[in-house]
Amino acid sequence: MLIITRRPQEKIMISDDIEVVILGINGNQVKIGVKAPEGISVHREEIYQRIQQEIKQYESKNTNH
Repeated sequence: MLIITRRPQEKIMISDDIEVVILGINGNQVKIGVKAPEGISVHREEIYQRIQQEIKQYESKNTNH
C-alpha cells in the first residue's frame, strides 16, 4: 500500500485519468473528491461490498444446476 500525505486542495493522480482531491478535513473525517472516466465506477467500500454481495446472490439464483 502506498501511503501519501496530502493537505486540503492537494491532488493524487492515478494513471492519467483518475484524480483524487482532498477537499477538506473536519476532525476525523476527510472529504475526498474523485474524478474518473465515465466507464470507471467509484464507490465507498461499504457500497462496493453490498454490490458484490448482490451480484453473488443474483448469480447463485440464476445458476443452472
